[in-house]
Formats: sequence, structure tokens, C-alpha cells
Amino acid sequence: MLEFSQTTADGLSLLASIFVFAIGALALIVVVMFFIDIGQTRDAVRRNYPVIGRFRYLFSTLGEFFRQYFFAMDREEMPFNRAEREWVYRSSAGEDNTVAFGSTRNLSPVGTPIFVNCPFPTIDANALDAEPLTIGPGARSPYRAQSIINISGMSYGALSKPAVKALSKGAKRAGCWLNTGEGGLSPYHLKGGCDIVFQIGTAKYGVRNEDGTLSEEKLRQVAATPQVKMFEIKLSQGAKPGKGGILPAEKVNREIAKIRGIPVGKASISPNAHPELSAIGDILDMVGRYREVTGKPVGFKTVIGAYGWLEELCQEIVRRGEDSAPDFITVDGGDGGTGAAPMPLMDNVGLPLREALPKLVDILETYGLKKRVRVIASGKLITPAEAAWALCAGADFITSARGFMFALGCIQAMKCNKNTCPTGITTHDRRLQRGLNPADKAVRVKNFVEKLRYGVGTIAHSCGVPHPRKLARRHVRIVQQDGRSIPLDELYPRQSPHPAPLAAE
Repeated sequence: MLEFSQTTADGLSLLASIFVFAIGALALIVVVMFFIDIGQTRDAVRRNYPVIGRFRYLFSTLGEFFRQYFFAMDREEMPFNRAEREWVYRSSAGEDNTVAFGSTRNLSPVGTPIFVNCPFPTIDANALDAEPLTIGPGARSPYRAQSIINISGMSYGALSKPAVKALSKGAKRAGCWLNTGEGGLSPYHLKGGCDIVFQIGTAKYGVRNEDGTLSEEKLRQVAATPQVKMFEIKLSQGAKPGKGGILPAEKVNREIAKIRGIPVGKASISPNAHPELSAIGDILDMVGRYREVTGKPVGFKTVIGAYGWLEELCQEIVRRGEDSAPDFITVDGGDGGTGAAPMPLMDNVGLPLREALPKLVDILETYGLKKRVRVIASGKLITPAEAAWALCAGADFITSARGFMFALGCIQAMKCNKNTCPTGITTHDRRLQRGLNPADKAVRVKNFVEKLRYGVGTIAHSCGVPHPRKLARRHVRIVQQDGRSIPLDELYPRQSPHPAPLAAE
């Protein structure tokens, strides 16, 4: 008994010693931090409030997460609120995404779309899938696109290897296309066997010579890949109109450098424009050259700010003939995207899709080119209502990037540009990538496409049309400043083509 008491006393004495040592070490650390803070001159808060001032940065960092999980309401967050993210999460998981007890969305803000249901909705027996559309009828190998919902441009480099694999496999299962983004064609884009749209940015990654100019030989090699169905020239993107792509140096590993044709470990920064483009005619010349080399449909992606150039483009097409037209135009909203970007460009440059898309469609219709040039809408279209609005406005196809990131498990941590993505989607840290299983996430990608198609179809049937491509501007009303709504076809009346003599000018 005495021996047990002695052992207990020794143990307590050791614990006491450890406790005293820990307190002493903590006090020493605080003293060291105090002198560091009071002696430095870069940070006024820490200099004036040594040690305590450091908590400001801790709370500021943690505040982002506390707001997301505890304080923000379902419809408050930006760029995507919790209600939108949860719809994608449940849809991609194949779960029930119905809601109860009424909408939590405020329907009174200006710009809110309200679809006009028909007293005689389309019954299930008469409902149809969205019909396929041909893109590039004048190309040697036109593309018969099956899906109205597709995956927008996200480069391998910006995304991780398992993320790209999952998107490729999921796109194949869903029957949609996958855009490579401007980072070139990787083996992982091809892994699932899906249709590919190869994007060519200002740096010509994957099809460039050492000096950054286009290599027609490499372009032909890419075009010879059976999965590559179209080529998209990126003039600008929503995250940073007027600035090229940005891939931090820590993401440029040996494999990515080889695919892109750039040095290892050096930041991959694309020029802010294509050097060979300085006039309207140059765009058509580039489209024509790429289409001739590849034999496949070629179009371009742009954010619309000034739009007089689009009218000049259409006038030039009319003068040259419809064969000179781009096979498609992808219009992106100016309110951001997946890429790393300076805040002034992300926040304040480029028209939102709500204004840009109807304007583009109207200009094409004015010059009788709407059936020749397919319109692809991109920019925060991750729910059925947003996608249906775009179809009403005149889009032929919908593409999404961030919607598919949510389908992969993105939690909107806002770390895409830091190589520290906690879900493994936008990082090349293998430890973080380990949590992303391509086989599992491919199923979620497929589910998301199918649920989005189904939701758009449900809206179309409620409006009394047999399938989504029959949606028109009269089927949606837009809330105005006085709280009342007016039809979209009153806000943007359909344009009549110019008379035929214009073609002779």
C-alpha cells in the first residue's frame, strides 16, 4: 500500500513538473512575441497591442468559416449561397432535392426571373428530351452535340489530376462535352472517353511553338484525336476580362509544364490578348485558319463589355459570307469564375450574363446569323431556373464550371489559387488529392447533369412546351424596380433581320 502511494505521488509530481514547464514555456513564448511585436514596424496593430493584436488575424481568418457555417442565411452568401450549393450537392449525390413549406427565396429583388406556367402543361406522355443540335455545318467534321448541359473550361493545372479524371468519366456517362480550358490536352481529359472541346488561349498552350506562336503541326495532332470535337478560341473569360490565365509557380510541375510547353516551376501567365488579333477581320481570319487546319468546328469565348464590335463582326461576316462565321460563340458573365484573378477585374469589368446574353442573341438575329452561329451561355448557371432563363434568352447550350466543382465536392473554401484546396479539386498536393475518388465523383458529375436537365425540362413542361429548346422569352418575366414583373420579350424584343441589301454592301 505504501509502495502504491509512493508511485502515485511520483506520478503527480511528474505531472506537476510538466504543467509548470508548460506554463513557463508559454510565458516565455508570450514574452518573445511581445518584444517581436513591439519592435517591428510593419504592422501598427501588433506594435500598439503586442501579442493581443495577433488575435485579430486569427479571428479574421476563422470568421470566413464561421460566417459560412453558422451565421449566413441560406440565401445570403456570395458568389453562391447555401441553398444553391445544397441543391447541387443533393442532386449530384442522387438524393431527393425537393423542399417543403414554401420558398426561402425573396422573389421581389430587381432582376428575379419568374417563369409563366401554362394552364395546360405538357403531360409526361408528350414530354421530349432536348433535341441534339449540329455545330459547324460547314466544317469537314461537324459536331452533333447531344446535351444542352456541358462542362465549361477548367485546365489541368488549375484542377487536379483526380478532378479532371472524374469530370472526364462523368461527362462520358452523362453524354455531355468537357472543355479542356486553356491549359492544353492532358491524358486525364481523355481518360473517360467523353467528347472534348479544346480551348486555345492567348498562350496557345499545348499547340505552341517555343516563341508562343501557334504550331499548326501540333494543332493538327490535337485535331486528329477522335475525342476532340471542337476548338474554342478564348478571347476573354469572366474571372478576368482583358487579362490572361494565371497558374501559380507551385502548381507548374514537370507534367503540366510538358503538356503546356512551358518551364517547370515558373508561374504560367498568359498574355492578356492574342498578339495576332488587332481588328475585327483578324478574328474571322483566325477562326477560318483553325477550322481549315483542324477540319472541325471553331468558335470563340468572350466576355461582353463594349458590344459595337459584335455588330462590326456580323457586318464583316455578311460581307464575306456565312461560311466565314464562327461556328459558335460562348458568352461568359463578367462576375467571376474559377480562375485566379485581380479583384478589380473580377468585380467590375464585363457585363453580367443577364445583360450580355440577350444582347448577343439580338445582334446575331439582326444580321440573320442566329441559326448559323450557335450560342453557348456560361456564368453561374448551376440551377434549373438559371439554365432555363438562359435558354429563354436565346442560348443553345449551357456550360458550367463551378457547378461541376460543387458536384465534385467543392465547399467554396475560396482557396482555388493557393494549392491548398481542402477537397483536392484545385490542388496538386497529393495528401489533399487523396480524398477525391474519381470513380465516386464521376457518378456525382453524371447525376448533376441529369438532375439539371430534368429540372430545366420540368420548367419547360410547366410553361407548356415539350422540351427545353422550345423555351422562349415570353415564358419568363423579370421583376422590375416597382416590384412588378414584365416579360423578357418586352425587355428585349426579338430583332428582325436586316433587309437583304445589307449583304451587298
